[in-house]
Amino acid sequence: MAMVNTVLGPRSAGELGITLMHEHLLIGFPGWEADAGAPPFSRREALQRCIDRMEELTSLGLRTLVDPCPIDLGRDVEFAAEVAQATGVNIVCATGLYKEDQGAAAYFKLRSAFADVVAEMVEVFVKELTEGIGRTGIKAGVIKVATGEGRITPYEEAVLRAAARAHKATGAPITTHTESGTMGPQQLDVFVSEGVDPKRVLIGHSCGNSDLRYHLSLLDRGCYLGFDRFGLEIFQPDRVRRAALLGLIGVGFDERIVLSHDSIWCWLGRPLFLPEGILDQWNPTYIFRHIVPWLRECGVAEARIDNLLVQNPRRFFGG
Repeated sequence: MAMVNTVLGPRSAGELGITLMHEHLLIGFPGWEADAGAPPFSRREALQRCIDRMEELTSLGLRTLVDPCPIDLGRDVEFAAEVAQATGVNIVCATGLYKEDQGAAAYFKLRSAFADVVAEMVEVFVKELTEGIGRTGIKAGVIKVATGEGRITPYEEAVLRAAARAHKATGAPITTHTESGTMGPQQLDVFVSEGVDPKRVLIGHSCGNSDLRYHLSLLDRGCYLGFDRFGLEIFQPDRVRRAALLGLIGVGFDERIVLSHDSIWCWLGRPLFLPEGILDQWNPTYIFRHIVPWLRECGVAEARIDNLLVQNPRRFFGG
């Protein structure tokens, strides 16, 4: 069985167990450092919050959590390692870069006038996958890339191509962010044009699209879909996510779908204050407390639920 880099070292893909494939311990959007009005960040309080939440998840059966925070969204792999050490959960961190409008695109956009930035990005991603991130010695276990709504910008295409080439060099799988459930097929087109096997690609936030033809156009090519924003109802009602998930399971695609919430546990900078009650279900226990019981009530076999939470993450990382 293939080995997977976690923040505490390599683990066999066969040891991952129940896995949430897209959650965030800590996020900081570029520019948070410039916000002098933001409350001071307490690493100790944030760490305790994450440990408490992770212990709640382990009581529900969680064994592995993928935190696909890219390089430019406040990634702190040493923070993740402290959480993993305190809780015993396998945490997989990422290399890669975020979408142009909300990531830190300026550096490589400037360099593109003078250098082959795709090659430079590949160098960065491969180093973080094989040698470690900075001086931490912690190796990324997945490549995370992203595109915006309705189009892929030239910068984003460069990042996608770099991800594909880093995958070819290392074997690390690719997970993506899509905006409003768009551009998944186009992301896959770029990866395939670079020689990537679709089985090593997870098109994230596919539950943001309610069109089953969109889902099938991806699944028929062999990639994985992330139904990974459960509880995040400001983007898509969960009843739509549930209907799409149940329909896809019903036609045999339970072996190509993974589940998660895209929850954010701690913020760098000012936290987002939303109207009370608008995101009551957006927390990383929601799938275990609500979605899995609902699937059982709908008559979904345990083997199919096991595919969504155990076997598919294992296959995605194991190749």
